Amino acid sequence: MFKIIQKIWEWLRGETLKLLIFAGILLIIWGIIAPVGTLSWWLSAGTQALGLDINPTPDLIKNNNLAKTKDKNCYIIFLPGVGDFSANELTQGEETFLNQLVKLHPQCAIVDDVFPYSAANKSLGGQRFLAPVWRFASKEHGWLKNADVLIKIRNLWRFAISADNRYGSVYNLGIAKAIAERMNAASSINTASAQPIKIILIGTSGGAQVSLGAVEYLDKWLNTRLIVVSVGGSFDGETGFNRVEKVYHLRGSRDWVEDVTKIIFADRWSWMVNSPFIQAVRQGRYQVVETGSHTHDGINGYFSTEKIDNTGTTYVGLLLEKVNQLPIWDD
Repeated sequence: MFKIIQKIWEWLRGETLKLLIFAGILLIIWGIIAPVGTLSWWLSAGTQALGLDINPTPDLIKNNNLAKTKDKNCYIIFLPGVGDFSANELTQGEETFLNQLVKLHPQCAIVDDVFPYSAANKSLGGQRFLAPVWRFASKEHGWLKNADVLIKIRNLWRFAISADNRYGSVYNLGIAKAIAERMNAASSINTASAQPIKIILIGTSGGAQVSLGAVEYLDKWLNTRLIVVSVGGSFDGETGFNRVEKVYHLRGSRDWVEDVTKIIFADRWSWMVNSPFIQAVRQGRYQVVETGSHTHDGINGYFSTEKIDNTGTTYVGLLLEKVNQLPIWDD
């Protein structure tokens, strides 16, 4: 077995093109088996995940009616893009963004440890069988520096599951459960309060789709005000739009990636007048905010720490300014 793996490795080292061909083959394979992990989690999670519990609210918040008055009533949930390896490996720019945001809004608790590409909230390094592959892809440099495309392909399939009518409800339930657990860990959720809990889900790239997917369950479980902030996000036109209070879609003038889902998801086409997305647009619950000259990622991306034309302002600083200007922070 080891010799076979060694031969495959030697073959892949021949040309970068071979790596891309291999990635294409994996793309097809993952497309076939991607729902398996979600269904396995579903079957192992008990009656709550199966929908057999009359009140499917996670136990940790269902019985938590004695929260202290000092506990917060606002949560910022950050769900990263498809290039991330795990929830606890944020880029320098993402960490800067969240650190500055919580300084500006200390009334809110930050939740940044939910991995949106696993229904069980497990990082890729925690998967026993493929963990070495993901670690290799996330850390390689030199001529293999583009091997992280494997992670992006893998996570893109989870994005697709979240938007899938067949498996999406199960996958999104798992993410919502993880969000509720990490919210409670960050600051005990006071379910006894008559005041709605403000939950601001900030999703970048595929994280925007997963944010919208979690909205339905969070709305069922908690008395909430649910707001989604999409940072160059990709999403369909159905998931979550009937439940969310407001969606702000932030986009850079040089970000062409976020345009792709406008084409591939029919519910976002302007003539689909009955789609949840179009209804949200007409009701003023969906708003586009231009952020400036951001690209989707890279040195000019939303979370880049590079300066803009030597002005002293960084790309992530400009994003922070735009997010801070949104009318979502005052009650």
